Amino acid sequence: MVVRSSRRDSGRWRAPVKPKPPPSLELATGESAAIEDEATFSRLGFFDLDLSGRSADGAEFAQCRFRGTDLSGARLEGARFADCLFESTNLANLRAEKSSMLRVRLSTARMTGVQWINGAVRDVTISDCRLDLSSWRFTDFSSVAFEGCNLTRADFQNADLRGARFTDCDLTGAQFSQATVTGTRFANCVLAGIGGVTSMAGAIVAQQDLAALSYTLAGALGIRIEDADGE
Repeated sequence: MVVRSSRRDSGRWRAPVKPKPPPSLELATGESAAIEDEATFSRLGFFDLDLSGRSADGAEFAQCRFRGTDLSGARLEGARFADCLFESTNLANLRAEKSSMLRVRLSTARMTGVQWINGAVRDVTISDCRLDLSSWRFTDFSSVAFEGCNLTRADFQNADLRGARFTDCDLTGAQFSQATVTGTRFANCVLAGIGGVTSMAGAIVAQQDLAALSYTLAGALGIRIEDADGE
């Protein structure tokens, strides 16, 4: 089930609501950690487990915590994560379609090549994560903060980023073609060589980040920049 936001206040950004921790956690082991179709996981701690390459449709995770666990290469369809924490987790090349995150925090996670397609991300903080080559096509973002992340060559094509903010992120070569970015905030970010720069109308960019963006925009519009001597 994908939870999409109906509120579209393009001029304001709200900080993500923090995940609601459970009063206690049970460690997931054996059968309790088996990710399969329509499985429901609640108040479980997935610590130092190898769950790589798993595949499931309609799995739901509520108030779960992932730490040191390997979910690389997993395939999820219609998954839902609510009030979950991910710490030092390997999510490289995970593919999730029509899936949602609600009140989730991811920190120091390896997320190279993650594909979160046609999904919803709401009240989520992603900090100090490696997200290079990740894809977020057709995904809706509401109250989402990217902080200190490596997003080189990330793909946000056709994503709705009106509820997102990027701080101290490297977005070199990221793709924004046909994305909606009205009110999206970029602060202290590397914006060199981004694609789809003409789709950046309405974005809010910190003054110190504007120089690199202006060169990319000029190139996209066929503008030639000369120095004071006309060379």
